[in-house]
Amino acid sequence: MLLDPGMDLTLRPMRYPHFFDRFKDAIKNTWTVEEVDLHTDLRDLAKLSPAERHLVSRLVAFFATGDTIVANNLVLNLYQHVNSPEGRLYLSRQLFEEAVHVQFYLNLLDTYVPDENERFEAFAAVENIPSIARKAEFCFRWIDSLGDLHRLETRADRRKFLLNLICFAACIEGLFFYGAFAYVYFLRSRGLLHGLASGTNWVFRDESMHMAFAFDVVETARREEPDLFDDEMAQQVRDMLAEAVECETQFAEDLVGPGVPGLSLIDMREYLQHVADRRLLQLGLDPMYGSSNPFGFMDLQDVQELSNFFERRVSAYQVAVPGSVAFDEDF
Repeated sequence: MLLDPGMDLTLRPMRYPHFFDRFKDAIKNTWTVEEVDLHTDLRDLAKLSPAERHLVSRLVAFFATGDTIVANNLVLNLYQHVNSPEGRLYLSRQLFEEAVHVQFYLNLLDTYVPDENERFEAFAAVENIPSIARKAEFCFRWIDSLGDLHRLETRADRRKFLLNLICFAACIEGLFFYGAFAYVYFLRSRGLLHGLASGTNWVFRDESMHMAFAFDVVETARREEPDLFDDEMAQQVRDMLAEAVECETQFAEDLVGPGVPGLSLIDMREYLQHVADRRLLQLGLDPMYGSSNPFGFMDLQDVQELSNFFERRVSAYQVAVPGSVAFDEDF
């Protein structure tokens, strides 16, 4: 089975062709950091109010290490336990994409924060900014949850692995980053920082595919071992997402606390709850909050409804195909 101990090396006969299809789709979606022009944002940065500058400063500080944490978990905990060469092909591709994201955020910092000492402070945000430190602690706790688990020998081992996978797909990539994307698209809705939004479009695409693959792994494991995902595990997932919402709400308090016109903490919390409910539905669980999406600018910026986004096929961009990103293509 998919989570049996060991490392199958044979691609034929192919046991999980849908994983291989995701790998091929990801290859088509190659983009480079050099395609993103951030210099057009410099004029906008000079126009921002102090509260808006604070929001952007905190946002780039989170970006500075966020994808590195995801990449670390992929290498340390995910790759060795997915016993499918097709699945590991996709994880290898995901690791490349995380590296591209890290490069994008490095360019973002170099462009937005010319002072070298301020850049060092941004990279140390997990240690000196409480709202980011709390999110980092949540991530590191779940990285450490597998500890020295090198083989999934028991049902309990497989449950621990799936909880780690769900955490990084649903809570970190699927909630922490989606909260960050909302700030980016809010700024773009006001005609600001189009370079940042352009790069975020590509990252948004990649993250959606990372989640789709992770949920495929979860669904495959549940299909192969139906009693693995029981009521106790479902409650653990709910508790995990509830904590993630609180972590991200504290981050929102930090970002919008100084008062950003058009973006309230109440709306941000409702949006985060809405996203958490979407993640639960994707896992076949009932929603917890019943919150709606309060941000009309998300639709105005051509970002698909989260409930539909992951059922659509990416065809908006491929290798060496120029043009703008559109979120209204089949996914």
